Amino acid sequence: MDRGTERDGAVTEHAASGRIPLAVVVVDREGLVSHWSSGARRLFGAAKEEALGRPAVDLLPVSGALPDDDDPSPYGAYGAYDGLGHDLETSLDGRLYYPAAGRARLTVPERDRVDVLWWAYPLVGPGPERLLVLGADVGRLRQDDPDDDPGFERVAPAFALHTDFPGAEELAHKLPEILPSMSVEESARIVGQILELGYPVLEFSQNDRVPVTPDWGVPRRVERRARRERAARAAAHGLPLPQEYSDEGEDLEYVAVRERLEFLNEVSGCIGTSLDLSRTIIEVSRAVVPRFTDVAGTYLREQVVAGEGFPDGAPDTTTMWHRVAVEHTDEPGRWDDVVPVGEAMPFPAHTPFFQCMTSGEPVLVPRISEEMGHAIASQFEKRDIRPLITGRSMLVVPLKARTVVLGFMILLRHPERVEFNDMDRVTGAELAARAGLVLDNARMYTYQESVAETLQDSMLPHIPPSMAGCDIATRYLPGTLLGRVGGDWFDSVKLPGARTALVVGDVMGHGLNSAAMMGQLRTAVQTMAALDLPPAQLLRNLDDLAQRLGDTYLATCLYAVYDPIAGELHIANAGHIPPVLVRADDGRSELLDLPTGAPIGVGGVPFEAVRVRVEPGDRLVMCTDGLVEVRGEDIGVGLATLCESAAHPAASMDDACDTIIRALNTRGGRKDDVALLLARLNGIGAEDVAAWRIALDPVEVGRARAVVREQLHDWGLSRLASTAEQLVSELVTNAVRHSHGRPVELRLVRGDTLLCEVDDDDHELPTLLHAGSADDHGRGLRVVSTLAREWGASRTNAGKTVWFELTIPRR
Repeated sequence: MDRGTERDGAVTEHAASGRIPLAVVVVDREGLVSHWSSGARRLFGAAKEEALGRPAVDLLPVSGALPDDDDPSPYGAYGAYDGLGHDLETSLDGRLYYPAAGRARLTVPERDRVDVLWWAYPLVGPGPERLLVLGADVGRLRQDDPDDDPGFERVAPAFALHTDFPGAEELAHKLPEILPSMSVEESARIVGQILELGYPVLEFSQNDRVPVTPDWGVPRRVERRARRERAARAAAHGLPLPQEYSDEGEDLEYVAVRERLEFLNEVSGCIGTSLDLSRTIIEVSRAVVPRFTDVAGTYLREQVVAGEGFPDGAPDTTTMWHRVAVEHTDEPGRWDDVVPVGEAMPFPAHTPFFQCMTSGEPVLVPRISEEMGHAIASQFEKRDIRPLITGRSMLVVPLKARTVVLGFMILLRHPERVEFNDMDRVTGAELAARAGLVLDNARMYTYQESVAETLQDSMLPHIPPSMAGCDIATRYLPGTLLGRVGGDWFDSVKLPGARTALVVGDVMGHGLNSAAMMGQLRTAVQTMAALDLPPAQLLRNLDDLAQRLGDTYLATCLYAVYDPIAGELHIANAGHIPPVLVRADDGRSELLDLPTGAPIGVGGVPFEAVRVRVEPGDRLVMCTDGLVEVRGEDIGVGLATLCESAAHPAASMDDACDTIIRALNTRGGRKDDVALLLARLNGIGAEDVAAWRIALDPVEVGRARAVVREQLHDWGLSRLASTAEQLVSELVTNAVRHSHGRPVELRLVRGDTLLCEVDDDDHELPTLLHAGSADDHGRGLRVVSTLAREWGASRTNAGKTVWFELTIPRR
């Protein structure tokens, strides 16, 4: 891959003899060597087995500073470096995130001291951060061509000019060994581009990006001096000076290449400042106008704009493309009516746009002819686009990432401006490759956010505004800066005895994993709550489950059981912020003093529960820390604001929630998501509860029907008596039949619905069966299931409870 040097009309053997072995070393984030090439073994004297896993600085021993500008050696122009040079040392320590280059003198076993030119490139991609270090022996450069000093820049391309790979074909197979995420096909394209242009490419692969404009900090005086000496020798022998030895010719070529690389670097710094897809599109369009082009139109696949996935394979003539941005230097409004942003359209197969999107390669049209202008304009109904495009130079570049074409950019130059050329085509391709990666990152982020939001919305419960003896209102706010989706949740579960479980939890972290974990824990809480486990035991079981699921499962949880008949809360806490209780009699609010407990998933920590007496009208406020915690502020300030805002009078439960949100969410700095649950504890009075003990005698079933009929008449619910009698008869009959000795308990509770509960000492839950015409059993629960508004069964410490509800008719 080396180029011969033309001298006196002949090509020397420099191409064969001037090949310089290149040391290739990859250093991981901890500064340990993870790749050590054969060139590194030859240059630094350590075998691969010795080098892998060792600190890089131990394998690059420094013997002293290099010569300065007074050194007669032509390499003195590179300046003095003490040790490895600040930039490389900083790179190896993980504190430098941009390319760097320099020169160092190393002590190598059995070779004394070796002068080395080095380049350090941070590798950006999936997985841990890495650093690619390239090195070349300065002595070999002098030895191979002492009269024709190649200078620093001759080896700057590294992969292109001085490698220990025999040819382009082998290099194409070797690059993937250095950058494992690169395919052989992608490597072959890169090698062909290097040979064509003579300088490295910006994108080395789909995932590993190797910048090519390091901050060398190295003068080019050596190369210029060598050229002047060659020119002087030619003049002394009366020979004409070839163009390639002209300072002006080489400087112009150097300036052109350098300008393009600087442009690409500037564009890279201007785009991708956020993961917002719309903002990224605008950044990409504005980055190229007017410096590179006069008009830039950006088209994206319909599914990309919608944040959806799309089928595998190349686009076709049915693929819809949305025009998402048009940036230009023409007079304002000239393009707006003809090619409005937001329009969607397919592209026929004969167009350069279709060729670009299907091949994934840039398409260059030096000048749009009248014929081509007419063909392009034919796609635009009732609009004549020909005056805008005919006579202009056009470059269509694909916006792709990970081999998938996301869209393309149409770049146009004014007729009076120089046409796009092959160099522009390559520059545009590199620009589009970088833009494609940025757009794909934004697209994937948007897609993941959408998936996580959908998942979370499906997992957050739709809590009814009224439960037995209490009214409930909830709010959920997604996060802001750290990630819009998190693991906060709330829930309420109906329990036997007209009780209600109130839950608020917070999974640590954000994103799809947190939302998924939230769903698992919420489901587990619902299941265990239905078993009527005491609060402390429920948290204990939840902690065990989290540990079985994995060591990354950590969450806080507050679990409260409200008994409206007894007028008390039974609460246990697992590392959560305490709830606020607002007293109805005087409006006073207080943080409940609860045993804090450890977060779910820590393991081995006991949980305690406390009972708190409450009165009808008291309000319980449960929330996650995202509502009260602000970075840089003591959480006590947020808790005080929560207590104050919770005590504020409100016309309704929703208004009370909104008051709390306004008081706390208007403070700057909130990043976490928020779950808020507010419950007004109305209670159930003794006059709305009736209970009886039923002896284990089938005759008692008739008495049960009678007492239910009489009680419903007293409550003014005679219209429900017939249905209620029939259902009570079925449940009491089953209880009497299966009880082991303890009397059956029957209870009616009047609230928003009529609740009937039957308790016995049998732990086996009843099952809904299919009963045939000849079967003696199995019809009772089917009758209950048909006539009741809702029914269920759950185990208790003493046995089980079977219940049903009937809707109270409106008067």
